[in-house]
Amino acid sequence: MLKGFKEFILRGNVIELAVAVVIGAAFTAVVNSIVANLINPLIGAIFRADSLDDALVVTIPSLYGEGAQIKFGAVIGAILTFVIVAAVVYFVFVLPMNTLKERAEAKRKTGVPDPEAPESELTLLAEIRDLLAAERAERTPRSDR
Repeated sequence: MLKGFKEFILRGNVIELAVAVVIGAAFTAVVNSIVANLINPLIGAIFRADSLDDALVVTIPSLYGEGAQIKFGAVIGAILTFVIVAAVVYFVFVLPMNTLKERAEAKRKTGVPDPEAPESELTLLAEIRDLLAAERAERTPRSDR
């Protein structure tokens, strides 16, 4: 039972997931800080409010005392946070990874072998097959002569 648990914990994808969660938490703190300390004050200055949570507040009268408040500024702040997170994820992670992947594919298509990647058995077998086919074609007499 402990052996199975050890194998589960040491699996590559479990460790990768744990790293992703930790990095995600740290990344969230950075993005929240940018929004709270940079974006909110800038937009709050435009709307004359301390933060977006206090901007564009509409009070709806109520029959039972205090009215309900609709906080459009808080919604705008959440949308900005989403857009900032999406932009940072795209420009910091997705775009560079796609660029690296395209370069690797272009290198592979031009026939330049990747020095770090060993040849696979399938590649070697395909080369042997092609060599045998070429040798067989040279030995076979042509009937059109």
